[in-house]
Amino acid sequence: MRSKQPDAKQALSLVISAEKDIKFTLNIEVSEASTNTIVRNTYESFRMLGEAMLIKKGIKSQDHVSMIKEITTLNIQTERPLMIIERLRKLRHNINYYGYRATIQDAEDAISLAKSCFEPALKEIKRILKG
Repeated sequence: MRSKQPDAKQALSLVISAEKDIKFTLNIEVSEASTNTIVRNTYESFRMLGEAMLIKKGIKSQDHVSMIKEITTLNIQTERPLMIIERLRKLRHNINYYGYRATIQDAEDAISLAKSCFEPALKEIKRILKG
């Protein structure tokens, strides 16, 4: 990780983009053809939230792990543990780099994670960015 000038405007832009992307993704019909897209988009939306937090702190991350870690350190109540996002990161990695084909269950699990964790994380990160 490198230090850089904190940029609240860029961080907020990422948060807004993540919010739009997750809304779109949650409207995609789950099918064999859409599973990879759903998993990737869900993961990417969470990752952008984590990156926004790092940008607000003035940190330029070189990897996704630190971005996801930022989200898992949030002090929020969610229906599912935030640590599950790490499993989503690994699943997306396998899709992108090893040709793994996400299953219907993988996509449904990603959707469940988004529905239970994304909104609370989004609200808290928006609060942090405004503070």
